[in-house]
Amino acid sequence: MTRPVKQNRMRGLERAFDMLDYLQRARTPQRPNEIAVGMDAPKSSIYELVGLLLERGILEAADDEGRVFLGRKLHFLGSAYLARFSLTRIAKRYLERLTRETGETSQLCMLDGDKNTAVLMQEGRGQFRISAAVGERFPLPWTASGRLLTEGLSDAEIGALIPRKDLHLPDGSVMALDAFVDEARAAQAAGYFDFVGADSFIRCLAASIHDEHRRCIATLCLVVPKDDVASHLPRYRDMLKARAAELCAELCNR
Repeated sequence: MTRPVKQNRMRGLERAFDMLDYLQRARTPQRPNEIAVGMDAPKSSIYELVGLLLERGILEAADDEGRVFLGRKLHFLGSAYLARFSLTRIAKRYLERLTRETGETSQLCMLDGDKNTAVLMQEGRGQFRISAAVGERFPLPWTASGRLLTEGLSDAEIGALIPRKDLHLPDGSVMALDAFVDEARAAQAAGYFDFVGADSFIRCLAASIHDEHRRCIATLCLVVPKDDVASHLPRYRDMLKARAAELCAELCNR
């Protein structure tokens, strides 16, 4: 294979993955020309990739007007991944237990690129419902988990990871990068952080999940109504940290 052909194929592969990421963030079907505009990519290559991915079930037609969205083949691939990946298989039991004990929504969160993402969620029993969904991505400074998931990175690496626009918080204030790094270091030392999140009505409590090499690979979280948490905070914190420690121990002993 000649170098130009190989480079073109690599660019095409990267653009295909970028398209899947784009649709995952958009969370709504789009026409190929809308995808091209949204990605700032050549329309011809987007149309070609859309056709190729439709043939393989990676994308599916969403309506009769040419809109496409993520296909069921991705669900099958994801199911195979979850069946193999021990963290998600094990964590599901801990989420169920944590929600049963507290009545609140629990999540398993992981780092996805430069964003915090909920990988699993167990909804609470109360009338209050959070707006975030599994797979939704949030800027690291907007979340409690974001402080913990940067563990192992140097200050410079954290600065390079976080887009400056992500330091603009939902309440309109702008967080200094140094302040985020300081909070991250304190949270990592404690293995815990709680934070009023992207939705000002909620408070998120997060505890670190470490692997056998002491790397923070995920967080166990509780998402609770901000106004209701004050009287329950010590109990919720202790339960969350205890379940996170038990999950870490089970992972490391497998």
